[in-house]
Amino acid sequence: MLPKSPTAAGKEIPLAPSAENVLLFAADPAARDSLFAALTNAGYHVTLAPSVTEALWILRGGHLDVLVIVDGASEEAGDPLLTEAKASVAGSQTRVVVLTSGDAAQRMRWLDLGADVALSYTGDEKEFLAYLRAQLRQKRAMDELVRKTQIAEESTVVAQTAFQALAVTEKMTRDAFSLSRLLKIGVASLFGIALVIAAIFVLFSRRADKETRRAYSVIAQLERSVQNEAQLLASARKLREDPGNSDVLTQKEALMQKTQSLKQKLSAPDGSDVTQLRKELADTTNRLSKIEGFSQRAEGVIRSYAKSVCLLHVTVVFNVKESGRRLRYGGIGSDGTPLKDSDGNVVYTTEGRAPEVHADFFGTGFIAGDGKILTNHHVAQPWWQNEELGGATKQGLEPAIGEMTAYFPGAPGGISVNISQISSDADLALLHGNLSELQRPSLKLDARPEAAVSGEALISVGYATGLDAILARAGDQTVEEVIKASGGEPKLILQELAKRQLIRPLVTQGHVGDILPDKIVYDAQTTSGGSGGPLLDDNGGVIGVTFAIVRGFGGSNFGVPIRFATPLLQH
Repeated sequence: MLPKSPTAAGKEIPLAPSAENVLLFAADPAARDSLFAALTNAGYHVTLAPSVTEALWILRGGHLDVLVIVDGASEEAGDPLLTEAKASVAGSQTRVVVLTSGDAAQRMRWLDLGADVALSYTGDEKEFLAYLRAQLRQKRAMDELVRKTQIAEESTVVAQTAFQALAVTEKMTRDAFSLSRLLKIGVASLFGIALVIAAIFVLFSRRADKETRRAYSVIAQLERSVQNEAQLLASARKLREDPGNSDVLTQKEALMQKTQSLKQKLSAPDGSDVTQLRKELADTTNRLSKIEGFSQRAEGVIRSYAKSVCLLHVTVVFNVKESGRRLRYGGIGSDGTPLKDSDGNVVYTTEGRAPEVHADFFGTGFIAGDGKILTNHHVAQPWWQNEELGGATKQGLEPAIGEMTAYFPGAPGGISVNISQISSDADLALLHGNLSELQRPSLKLDARPEAAVSGEALISVGYATGLDAILARAGDQTVEEVIKASGGEPKLILQELAKRQLIRPLVTQGHVGDILPDKIVYDAQTTSGGSGGPLLDDNGGVIGVTFAIVRGFGGSNFGVPIRFATPLLQH
């Protein structure tokens, strides 16, 4: 999890999560993997540092709660690692925990160097996690103490200022009793001081109000529902021109048309370069042959199971932690956009009945049992490991699910679904809804170790780019009609698309690149919105679930092996 870490489909995997951040430095691979698994399963955000240089770079680069050093690292790093680490995080209350295989003298040595805890590491993660929790409690207490101390110091300054002002006022009042002239001056001064204090209060109040609005502006950046008709049409046209936004069946039709066009040009040359035309025809024919070979094997699978793959629309709302009230807009203008103040910031409130602030997210899911839909954890709870939404949490906002709706191909409307279970072992979640009227088959899950084989063909089904891709595959006139009928609201757009039976997933072909203990690497195209989609073999068996893409590496993607879903489906 270094700067070139994978990015989840539809989200960046954060390098420095917003809370409970742990940096793990261990030279021994076995200890590193064991501790990484224990920390991750305990709910901490863990960053691995493979070298001293990168460890110090990470320490200096962002917020850190705990630094864990395994003694084996001392052979590489020596004493300067801890010394430099303490210097890098000076004043931040970061805790340093050392795990050592040495004796009591070795533990005392680490403590003398500045470690907060030095433990004998025997492979028992329970004791280590207990000490870690204790250190985090101490850190939170120290952070709270520092915060309260800062508030107390500010309050002391204000009190001293007020006391001095009161003393001056008292003295002026006493003098005023003896001289009427001084009385007039004292009253005027008192009135002037009151005006100054009032002005200062107003300035600080406005500043605090601006800070609050600025803090909430992070939410405005996440809102994807406010798009006008022109923006939606432009987005649809742009995606329509992108060849990566078409499935194998659409690509096959386009290549067949291009082949016929090139043959006609060769039969009746119009001055074009014949050599170039022949080269284009050969390339097009070759691509068409590959897709035809794939489609002959996959069309039956697609026809049988694509209708069981749904588009998930998740609406995230925000509660204010202190009051528990829902965050709302201060008002809506005549053009349907949120009201803004004089500085151009959107006005927010927790009062009244104005529309709620929300952000729209899209992903993919598929039927995996009676009333059961399998998808990713980060699709079901979009704020999970999401750096943008983590920024909202820092500002005292708590994200929550407003609505979660599943849209299936051919269905006249959406189906409300809820979270049933979240996997503790992988990026998977199980949803539940009333699917009885759909009469769609459950996808077959093939959890056998030999089901996924490197080099074998693979079919990816999902709603890559979410709502935009569906609009891109409709004509301009249809898009205009849908947008006008819905007013540009994503929920209403999806309802219109469902009525017109325009919702269907993208199907792409690829091959399994590598099989790792916790992931399948493959090369079939997908992107944001494709998360949660099934990875099928030629027989229609699900061998994995898409969960991440690696940008900049030829479109390679990651899937969770389907065996990780077995515990969820057994309950």
